[in-house]
Amino acid sequence: MANGQWFPADWPDRIRALADGTLEPVTPKRAATVMLLRDTADGPLVHMLRRRASMAFAGGAYAYPGGGVDPRDDDRNVRWAGPTRAWWAERLGVDEAGAQAIVCAAVRETYEEAGVLLAGPTPDSVVGDTTGAGWEADRAALVARETSFAEFLDRRGLVLRSDLLGAWTRWITPEFEQRRYDTWFFVAALPEGQRTRNASTEADRTVWIRPADAAASYDKGELLMMPPTIATLRQLVPCGTAAEALAAAPARDLTPVLARARVEDGEVVLSWPGHDEFTRHVPTGGAPA
Repeated sequence: MANGQWFPADWPDRIRALADGTLEPVTPKRAATVMLLRDTADGPLVHMLRRRASMAFAGGAYAYPGGGVDPRDDDRNVRWAGPTRAWWAERLGVDEAGAQAIVCAAVRETYEEAGVLLAGPTPDSVVGDTTGAGWEADRAALVARETSFAEFLDRRGLVLRSDLLGAWTRWITPEFEQRRYDTWFFVAALPEGQRTRNASTEADRTVWIRPADAAASYDKGELLMMPPTIATLRQLVPCGTAAEALAAAPARDLTPVLARARVEDGEVVLSWPGHDEFTRHVPTGGAPA
């Protein structure tokens, strides 16, 4: 493998099945993921986790904290600060309930998987420390879906800080994949006083790394990543600070990126519009090139 692009062994067969009409695409589930940034003298670092090799989806690949929307993430009782739900609905291209659910999923999953909480006791503050037995019990209850995010915020007297998020891009898992997600990627700065930790049962390692260094390691085949991960890393490289990334977010295009598969000259061609580096050619009966 020339680089670290994640490419499952069953993709060629599934791509051919999709091309000949024998594969029915699975409806993608909505999800959110957050590129958490921390400033240093050498530029911002991004927080990444490595998915356990045993994971059915993208095992061994580096990714950001994130996950699927909880049906209760659109609870209208969620304490909210920042741009309105209507503003987020227009930005994300969904209705208001969907917008709240996606933003809540981004904040909730970051807390569940990294121990970082983008919320505070007032609309202009953020909690400074989320460590300790009480916080861990709350986090575990969220992971187990024993409590909703709205209930957690209410009991803690906290307000979700939607203004600390910047919507960056949107990718939809290819139609030939068994597990499909419609994922919104966000950027956020690590709140002062908080620190990340590996709180995810799906990850065996976490790192803070410069986007340029992570991209270089991918290019060398040292770090395994899915296309949206390496694509977003490359997009972050020009940002000199976390604030620059957040400032750039509102102008970014959120048109969904969806892979296309077509049969051409006896082979299946897999491509992601606007991202030529991920194009793969799959000969009949052969492996991707």
